[in-house]
Amino acid sequence: MSKRLGWFLAGGLLVAILLAGVVSGFASGSPDGLDATARQGCTFNADDEITGGTCMAQQEQDHQLGGGPLADYGIRGIGNDHLSTGLAGVLGVVIVFALSGGVFWLVRRRKPVG
Repeated sequence: MSKRLGWFLAGGLLVAILLAGVVSGFASGSPDGLDATARQGCTFNADDEITGGTCMAQQEQDHQLGGGPLADYGIRGIGNDHLSTGLAGVLGVVIVFALSGGVFWLVRRRKPVG
């Protein structure tokens, strides 16, 4: 790998980590258009849990990763929401970078032997 490509990849990784770690804390907590549409027709209790009605979001409840370590765009066990969201974003960037780098390394073109 050339030095120039290495600097380019390192710069891209740094920008992605900064965006995921810092800017993600300022994202809106309101549901986006898809979430809002999926929740139309539902009835909710005071804790914003679906209690009835007919909506697409009712089927989603069975498939949520509520118990997962990165559920709800945060890291479970960290009390500060901004820190939790930022760390989850950074962790996601690093995992995707490592996995994609590993795949590219496996499928790279190798020099012919001989």
